Amino acid sequence: MRDSNFLNNYFNKYSKLIKPNKKIIDQLVEIKNLIKVIKRKKSKILIFGNGGSSAIASHFSVDITKNFGIKCLNFNEASFITCFANDYGFDNWITKAIKLYSNKGDLLILISSSGRSKNMLNAAKNSKKYKIYKVITFTGFDKNNTLRKMGDINLWADSKSYNFVENTHQLWLLSLIDLLSK
Repeated sequence: MRDSNFLNNYFNKYSKLIKPNKKIIDQLVEIKNLIKVIKRKKSKILIFGNGGSSAIASHFSVDITKNFGIKCLNFNEASFITCFANDYGFDNWITKAIKLYSNKGDLLILISSSGRSKNMLNAAKNSKKYKIYKVITFTGFDKNNTLRKMGDINLWADSKSYNFVENTHQLWLLSLIDLLSK
């Protein structure tokens, strides 16, 4: 019975978190329109996440490229990350990847549950230097987290639970795939 109660409470909390609201819907539509601009301009998307968020970034990257022919790069290969983190520091490896792989007009997506990861903050801070078109952030935890203040479009999941935040980010990103497919 305790397991059933836990799961019932768990899914009720999660369903409240993912219940649609106008702001999130409007932001997702805005991102869809940005992705269409990226495709039309033959630019690309660079997407980054740490830990579980890196898996979400990979999933989105594969789907957007496979389904729409949009170049979408994620940087989740262990040898790449360890090389760049070793040579440039973990706080700077994403910024260095953006410097080397981006072109003027590319779209940058940063996923950080806490919105406090220094590598994400440094990437957002330096993105304009590399002529990134727009920065989109996916965060959770504290509503006033630093990364959320740095993007052009900022989707925030109102939870302090990693699993709730990451599952919500994945749902939002994959809903974009379905929205673009309609």
